[in-house]
Amino acid sequence: MKDEHRAVIKCHTTTKDSAQQMPVTVPMKMGAVALFLCLLAAALWLGLTMTIPESSGGGGNPGGGNPGGGNPGGNGCVPTSLPTAEVGLCGKLEVFYMELGNISCKIIPKCNLYRQKITTLPQPIVKFPTAIDGAQYLLVMVDPDAPSRTDPRMKYWRHWVVSNITAADIKAGNIRGNVITDYQPPTPPPTTGLHRYQFFVYLQGDRVISISTKDNRNRGAWNLQKFLKDHNLQNHETSTQFMTEHDGAWPPPAF
Repeated sequence: MKDEHRAVIKCHTTTKDSAQQMPVTVPMKMGAVALFLCLLAAALWLGLTMTIPESSGGGGNPGGGNPGGGNPGGNGCVPTSLPTAEVGLCGKLEVFYMELGNISCKIIPKCNLYRQKITTLPQPIVKFPTAIDGAQYLLVMVDPDAPSRTDPRMKYWRHWVVSNITAADIKAGNIRGNVITDYQPPTPPPTTGLHRYQFFVYLQGDRVISISTKDNRNRGAWNLQKFLKDHNLQNHETSTQFMTEHDGAWPPPAF
């Protein structure tokens, strides 16, 4: 009984001592934990403030641009529609340039240096989706505003003439056949305003299309009406046009 009593007294004493120590050690441990949590929270907040600006402000399609078609730009820089007075030639013909997409019946914008770029881009993809299967077509591209719309003394400036284009090819936008006049990009002179670049597609049939060596030597002042009459070509099957003007340091053509 004495031993049990001593044990009880010892246990009570130990418990009492622990209770006296608890107010000192526990707050120290809790304080250390709290300090660690505060430092962790501060580090997380700092990390968030460094990363949020990089990912905010935009959504959408970063980088813009869509080479080879689709919506150009991505920053609001897109071709605008022609004014109502200029849509008379807007048919079922589609004209695609790299970066710009389909510019049929559009005005090339100045932004993104598009008016400079179009002067060096390769020939466009030209599609006639409703071409008649088995038919053969002639494609003509001209500028009626050379050297300017107010002084068109070099009308029509011949930019491109290709005959013997199959329906399958022109439906797919693959302009190949008999290249009579190689493609020349639009190069409107400075201070001459907007130029119209017009595309006409004719049903060629079994006609043999050619341009004399003399006429093919110079692109300017081409008599398009005489050419069509000489080859007994009636009204075009479809057509379109776009407009652009000089902008930048590229050298203008000599007239």
